[in-house]
Amino acid sequence: MTPIVITKSEAKLRGQIWEWRGSGETIAFVPTMGALHAGHISLIAKAKKYATKIVASIYVNETQFAKGEDLDTYPRDHAKDCAMLEAAGCDLVYIPRTMYGSHHSTTISVGGPALGLETNHRAHFFGGVALIVTKLFNRVQPDIAIFGEKDYQQLLTIRRLSADLDMPVRIIGAPILREADGLAMSSRNRYFDEIGRKIAGQLNIIMTQCAKDIAKGADIKTATTKATHNIQKAGFDSVDYVAVAHAQSLDLLSGKLGNRPARLLIAAHCKGVRLIDNCAIG
Repeated sequence: MTPIVITKSEAKLRGQIWEWRGSGETIAFVPTMGALHAGHISLIAKAKKYATKIVASIYVNETQFAKGEDLDTYPRDHAKDCAMLEAAGCDLVYIPRTMYGSHHSTTISVGGPALGLETNHRAHFFGGVALIVTKLFNRVQPDIAIFGEKDYQQLLTIRRLSADLDMPVRIIGAPILREADGLAMSSRNRYFDEIGRKIAGQLNIIMTQCAKDIAKGADIKTATTKATHNIQKAGFDSVDYVAVAHAQSLDLLSGKLGNRPARLLIAAHCKGVRLIDNCAIG
């Protein structure tokens, strides 16, 4: 097996991509912020179904963190991450020192699915995501990029970004991986103490029941209000949103669902950790 390539150099990254292209290889890309877990590794496994060479990046992107968020304390362990990626069959890991020069002044604003939900609480977030994804796509120039469905609004935002800017990259979503109790895997789950972790495990149970109620004909506002109450009752600090949105546009839905394709999306705070989750309805 060819040893994994690990580089901080943009020139070396581009040179390797150029070499692979010349040999007729196809490139799949999995961008990450590190602190990898089984959910990230599942993205590598999915990528291998679509391309002959797999590139992953590790970069904690400062432009998607607001003041007071966990940019400085976000877990970092490049050695462990690279070992996990190599074991999963990744071919190249790109760990840039920085993605922004001292005179960087360009921003990107995405509409459509990027509006509402997350941006009602983190107005900066998708501008930062769109910027880093665009820059990484320009450097890696992949044929395929894999993003997890846990960040469902992010997935649709990146699809909108790539379509609107004519990026020659196919965006593929990968299913959410969950812990034994249903909690969606996340790098931030390691922040929990025992009590917080037990409370967090209730989120998927409440979400699943809400989705079932709506699928069976319950009024959307009634069901989401009940779920919000149940999340607070379970011991969460606060709830940012419990919402039902169209599965493709993320337009918010109300009334009875009927046969409309929909997604239930939740964001809540548990013992100082912000959790997001979602599931299809019906």
